[in-house]
Amino acid sequence: MVKVVTIVGARPQFIKAAVVSRAIAASDKITEVIIHTGQHFDPGMSDIFFNELQIPTPAYNLAIGGGTHGQNTGRMIEAIESILIKEKPDWVVVYGDTDSTLAGALAAKKLHIKLAHVEAGLRSYNMRMPEELNRILTDRISDILFCPTDTAISNLVKEGFENFPCRFIKTGDVMYDASLFYSNRAKQPSFSKSLDNRQFVLCTIHRAENTDNEKKLKEIFDALLRISTFVDIVVPVHPRTVKKIKEFGLKITSEKLHLVDPVGYLEMIWLLQHSQLVLTDSGGLQKEAYFFQKACVTLREETEWVELVKTGFNILAGTDSNLIFDSYIKLSETPFKEAPELYGDGHSAESMLKELI
Repeated sequence: MVKVVTIVGARPQFIKAAVVSRAIAASDKITEVIIHTGQHFDPGMSDIFFNELQIPTPAYNLAIGGGTHGQNTGRMIEAIESILIKEKPDWVVVYGDTDSTLAGALAAKKLHIKLAHVEAGLRSYNMRMPEELNRILTDRISDILFCPTDTAISNLVKEGFENFPCRFIKTGDVMYDASLFYSNRAKQPSFSKSLDNRQFVLCTIHRAENTDNEKKLKEIFDALLRISTFVDIVVPVHPRTVKKIKEFGLKITSEKLHLVDPVGYLEMIWLLQHSQLVLTDSGGLQKEAYFFQKACVTLREETEWVELVKTGFNILAGTDSNLIFDSYIKLSETPFKEAPELYGDGHSAESMLKELI
């Protein structure tokens, strides 16, 4: 029996872990111990995902969050290390690019435990992003790198990973697995009734590079106010964004711009299914928009999901108010063309388990 310790800490990781945990539960060859670092400690960003996605209750909840990157990562390494010594797993599995990812990777490799990185090989080439540092360092010390796309494989080849003691494999994207499995379980948010069944735009803003910069955040909301003269906009507001809106004294006055509390994954799926298009600075939501055949305006200068830009489903608008508005107009007038299979066939989790076993 193969024993795996899975480490999660943030919303996108909960969704990916739900898919993999379901596959593990169906196997008689592998068992799982889940560690929740607590990186997302707000109940609206954490507990709701475990409940609605029916993820097994974590064996360990470290409740580490709210500090700086260095504080969180250091405390996580210390706590995870002690658990790994106790559990003695065959593999540690980490997801994506958060501080939890890097902490789990370092703790595992210092103890000479085999490491698998799900969503490996992604690059934004923006070294100011903490996520970029986390993913590069985690890739470099992983034993198996599960890559979601051809681009991810190409990135690793260019960086010389063929010369490192590791294997990298294209598996497809577990987020696509999740979208297929949970799409018929979508849950309509109660606040959506105020939209009077009108088509709306879905928007999320959470990256520190946007929320912590007064000029950028103001530019984004200026664009949203202009777009709201045409269509309703639903903005599930990240706690960081709420804090910064108040701190900067931003005036957001539009009956068609709806700032709502964070939503669960099943509610987010409903919003995606019924939206006109998406505006976001989230990496995961860019893909989820594509999965549900919605165009996306990305509120960043770069993206890890370059294939979406190349195929025209995504426009990088940065935080320039005029460019965001113009991108919205362009995409709202362009029918969503037939989507090629960019992210696998919906069986990524099963492919990963075969490799671990």
